[in-house]
Amino acid sequence: MKSGRLRHGLLALLLAAGPAAASPRLVTVGGAVTEIVYALGAADRLVATDTTSTWPAAAQALPKVGYQRALAAEGVLSMQPTHLIATADAGPAVVLTQLRSAGVRVTQLPTGHRAEQIGVAIRTIAAALSMEAAGDTLAARFEQSWAAAQRDVGALPGRPRALFILDHAGASPMVAGDDTAADAVLRYAGASNVMSGRFHGYRPLTAESALAAAPDVIVTTDEAIVAAGGRAAFLARPGLSALAAARAGRLVSFDALRMLGFGPRLPGAVRELAQRLRAP
Repeated sequence: MKSGRLRHGLLALLLAAGPAAASPRLVTVGGAVTEIVYALGAADRLVATDTTSTWPAAAQALPKVGYQRALAAEGVLSMQPTHLIATADAGPAVVLTQLRSAGVRVTQLPTGHRAEQIGVAIRTIAAALSMEAAGDTLAARFEQSWAAAQRDVGALPGRPRALFILDHAGASPMVAGDDTAADAVLRYAGASNVMSGRFHGYRPLTAESALAAAPDVIVTTDEAIVAAGGRAAFLARPGLSALAAARAGRLVSFDALRMLGFGPRLPGAVRELAQRLRAP
């Protein structure tokens, strides 16, 4: 109870004080948001990011306000921000309301996993930072790069059948169905998600469903490989070890933010994923 009263008192003081007004103080929530801010050349405005903001390396040295879906008003307000820019996943909603009540300008991006939204996100963030010209330049560069990547993918043969596994804790593997970033990325790479049409979102991996799906290749994140204790341990886990793809070592992994973050690096990630999915 005492700890709760202290937290409540701190929040009240921070709300009363409001953000510092001397110069722009920006907090970003969401790895793609942070990437875009750096790409726009506005890193000097950043005072903190969330834990998903792992790239560029300089972002890792900034103070963290927690995980994007589990923010606390006290933590954010302690950075005295004037502006918070976040993904649609940021929350909970009550925290964003508290931040607005404290005078923090809150900008949230639209939800979804479409490449077209990245250009929109770039321009939205640039407008929020009064950097419209830089935003137009960066968005145009992204759109040209994306068009080139899609041409390259379209020239590749075949349509590999891929099973995507998400498990950053190393104990509860989930498979990606429809309406996920993983499903979208696989489609952009010219692959077929073997769980597409079965369910939406993520579900626990089962040996039966994996065997029935019979993927040509397994796709996961670098973080999942580390959490499992290495590639061999990852492929040896129940639910995967019986798959022909696992026995053949057909496993492709990428940095999670690069592959699933839907930021400016998506064209290169999709092009490389498409090539690696088709490697012998």
